[in-house]
Amino acid sequence: MDEGGQLPIGTAPQEQNTLEQMSPSTIQPASAPDILRYRYHHGTSLGSVFVLEQWLSPAMFVDGSGGGSELDAVNASLRQSGLAATKRKWENHWNTAVSDSDWEWLANSAHCTSIRLPVGYFTLGPAFCSGTPFDGQPAQVYIDAWAAVKAFVLKARSYGIGVLIDLHALPGGANPDAHSGTSSGKADLWNNPVNLALSQKCLVFIAQEVRSAAELTNGVIGLELCNEAVNNAPGLYGWYDSVIAAISKIDSSLPIYISDAWDLSSAIGYVNRIGKLRAGITNPVVVDTHKYYCFSDTDRQQSPQQIIARVSKELGELDGHDGSVVDHGAAQVVVGEYSCVLSEQTWSQVLASQRSGLTNMFGQVQGERWRQRSGGSYFWTLNMNWNDGGEWEFSHQTRSSNVSPPTHLTLPGSQVRAKIANAQNSRSRTRIDAQAAHNLYWDQHAPGVPMEHWRFGAGWDAGFSDAVSFSQSRVSGVLTGTGADKIGMLDVWIRKRVIESRQEGQYLWEFEQGLRQGISDFYRLAGI
Repeated sequence: MDEGGQLPIGTAPQEQNTLEQMSPSTIQPASAPDILRYRYHHGTSLGSVFVLEQWLSPAMFVDGSGGGSELDAVNASLRQSGLAATKRKWENHWNTAVSDSDWEWLANSAHCTSIRLPVGYFTLGPAFCSGTPFDGQPAQVYIDAWAAVKAFVLKARSYGIGVLIDLHALPGGANPDAHSGTSSGKADLWNNPVNLALSQKCLVFIAQEVRSAAELTNGVIGLELCNEAVNNAPGLYGWYDSVIAAISKIDSSLPIYISDAWDLSSAIGYVNRIGKLRAGITNPVVVDTHKYYCFSDTDRQQSPQQIIARVSKELGELDGHDGSVVDHGAAQVVVGEYSCVLSEQTWSQVLASQRSGLTNMFGQVQGERWRQRSGGSYFWTLNMNWNDGGEWEFSHQTRSSNVSPPTHLTLPGSQVRAKIANAQNSRSRTRIDAQAAHNLYWDQHAPGVPMEHWRFGAGWDAGFSDAVSFSQSRVSGVLTGTGADKIGMLDVWIRKRVIESRQEGQYLWEFEQGLRQGISDFYRLAGI
């Protein structure tokens, strides 16, 4: 029924019986955690804070470190300075990585909605280091690391910014790189039951903390199971199944992010399967894909213009897999890492005087494409602790206007209110027209088929209201800051609402179509 308690427009008598048999909907107005988790995410990763990388934080690596990983740095510091001094140094690094002025800039100038925060299994404390290379004295450095993560999330939330906790460094390593915590050069997570079990234990602990710890509950937007899993990692999706099932028992609403293991098509196929309405998992599962254009031989051989042209076709793997959760499940992607970096071989193909303009074009084209086909993006990385981080540094690229926030995040409150009011003024007429067009189309294309068009109207009402709730969240005080939020994680939001509608049957797709159109009609009317 519509908001006035009447049968939706276009409800035929035979549809009324179906309507009356439905379980009551559990759809409620979008809450602050809903908006934090499902809005379009514009942000940055925070590299080399809880998982060190020497090229980003050379000051944390004393002479004799011998490698560029967290373990190399902490062992060298322990040898040189002892436990107490090393612990103080590490805690100072965690607690001062983002200053109050940085937070102010992130919220009000860069207009970030969230931060992707890499952590390691060692960040969880000594109990999770037993039997690992961090066992013993290194583990004692991290006694208060998890408390620092909680403080970070709480601080971010005070600025209206959410945090995606990314288990970046796992026991054994999801990949052989130093940002997995050690310089072993191996990806020994996979095919190692002990490491896989410990990794799951870490993720279950984090999920339990997000569920119960006040500092985390209202600020964490999701949990990423691993970072950059090696391509064709043996047992990858079986491990995902196990971890997701375990987390679902703790918190069935927590968004779960997975690495695409450099194979986006396979990852999308996986989330389609697990994102089906009857898959038994209600957690939204999101694919994290990383987009760099400076490492491969193909990248280096191409000119900046050729690479820029490639960007407009990125994320095409989604085509035919998103847009209808009733048909094939949800398919949601975020770009968890990207940059404005191109190789010097690529830059050698143009004049030096062209570099600034092409870097701007490269950054802007990426931002536009990520907004078109993803639920959000995170630049790598916020800052570098030496000189000007250039094309790797979010702060520099934002100040140079090479990376820009979505326009809706920059709107002053007065414009947001006016745009919402304009859309609301046209709501009734637009809903009538949308329902009539839906009915007419199917009456013409499927004459005599007893569909249930009331579902479309019910979906439209819910979608329009959701879009209003997201857009007015800041001006109404639900969240802090200026601007308007949009539903960016659209496929998983639609899945959530379809489940909450408690509707079933062969015409459930009509509810989904109405839901999607209600959302898009609001944005069209509001100009957001």
